Amino acid sequence: MQKYIEQFLEMMSIRGLAANTLKFYMSAIKSYLGYFEAAHKLPEDVIWADMRAYISFIQKSRDLSDRTINAHISIIRFFTEYVLHKAWDCYQLPFRKFDTYLPTIPSQDEAQHFIDTIPNLKHKAVVAVMYSSGLRVSEVCALKYKDVSRKDMKIYIERSKNRSDRYTILSEKALDILTQYWYKYGRPRDWLFPSPQNNGERPIVTYTVNCIVNDHIDRLGWSQDLTCHSFRHGFGTHLYENGVDLLTIQRLMGHKSIASTTIYVHLSSFRNSLVKSPFDKPTNSRCRP
Repeated sequence: MQKYIEQFLEMMSIRGLAANTLKFYMSAIKSYLGYFEAAHKLPEDVIWADMRAYISFIQKSRDLSDRTINAHISIIRFFTEYVLHKAWDCYQLPFRKFDTYLPTIPSQDEAQHFIDTIPNLKHKAVVAVMYSSGLRVSEVCALKYKDVSRKDMKIYIERSKNRSDRYTILSEKALDILTQYWYKYGRPRDWLFPSPQNNGERPIVTYTVNCIVNDHIDRLGWSQDLTCHSFRHGFGTHLYENGVDLLTIQRLMGHKSIASTTIYVHLSSFRNSLVKSPFDKPTNSRCRP
């Protein structure tokens, strides 16, 4: 099976996928090939019924969501078309339909309280920058000292998820926290948030930031539905609630499509909105006889 894995890796490299995406793809295809190797069947001999059986197997044995199952189907399709050079029939192995849920987000007061009560100054700075600038957890980890412009009050994000650079806003409050952290923790000049290991030559990892948020959620006794990404969603939603237009929010958050940004319309609580139901609008018109 090694030759198939090498061919798959070569094609993935040509596509230039991000490291985390490549890691997931390789894990998925190794699982797929291993399943049929155990059944003593070569990949080119696999038929549609075998593929459907594999999908049913991983869904039941791993309790995977429909979104994750669709990701596995996409990987199998790529392998079939670009490694085996066989035609794909989407009717034989269709994508799953799945429910769409609105993510849980903190209110503006909750986000402020969460950050204010973080006891560790470095941890507080990480979460403050992540929320106040709408960063993905991977983006806050990858920040460098040179990316923060105090003069222009903006942060430069290099090579974001959709492979494009962007600028986002720098909060005055976050800058105050960041400045306190910077002086206290040795004035880092390369990675803004260096890892305690390796003499600071590498940045903190996403696992560490996730632990920071999860530990403080436990400390406060809050809902476990909140994650690092909840604060990014909170940034977008709170901007919209404060009257910022969707196109501006799209640029600040680095969304490739405006469709990704419109979720904040649904998440907004409209606490400060003047929108009223048409049922509550007074009318002087007469009813029809």
